[in-house]
Amino acid sequence: MTTPPPEPRSTEGRDPVATAARRARQRDEANRDDPATPASIRLAQIGVLGWTIVTPILLGLLAGHWLDRWLRTGVMFAAALLTVGAGLGMWFAWRWMHRQ
Repeated sequence: MTTPPPEPRSTEGRDPVATAARRARQRDEANRDDPATPASIRLAQIGVLGWTIVTPILLGLLAGHWLDRWLRTGVMFAAALLTVGAGLGMWFAWRWMHRQ
């Protein structure tokens, strides 16, 4: 009499591809079950991003205006520091977006 062939063992725990596929499927199902991010959170993120850009611009403009009045140079420092503030604000915003 012959013995039946052994049952195939589950390799799901040891196979990295099967494990990754199972995790991806679980993430997709969890994302489908969860509601979308509320609009209030999105608006708050937009507000933070806006102030991240605007604050360095206003600080540069304020410092430039003060220097222009002190040195009597017209708008030279205000324009230069406004541009520097805009560059810094955009850089800060870019960093913040990539962290989110």
